[in-house]
Amino acid sequence: MPVIVRELVVRANVSENRRDEAGGPVSMDQNAREELIKECVDQVMEILKQKMER
Repeated sequence: MPVIVRELVVRANVSENRRDEAGGPVSMDQNAREELIKECVDQVMEILKQKMER
């Protein structure tokens, strides 16, 4: 019996003051941030596309 999900809630917390393993601050330039967001959106869209084909 298939299960249909009608609502998907995604929450994320983003902190500018994140530190790497060495304890120093981690910073991303604007291009790297946009690329990361684009990759995330692409992956989510691909998952949704696969779900709709089932």
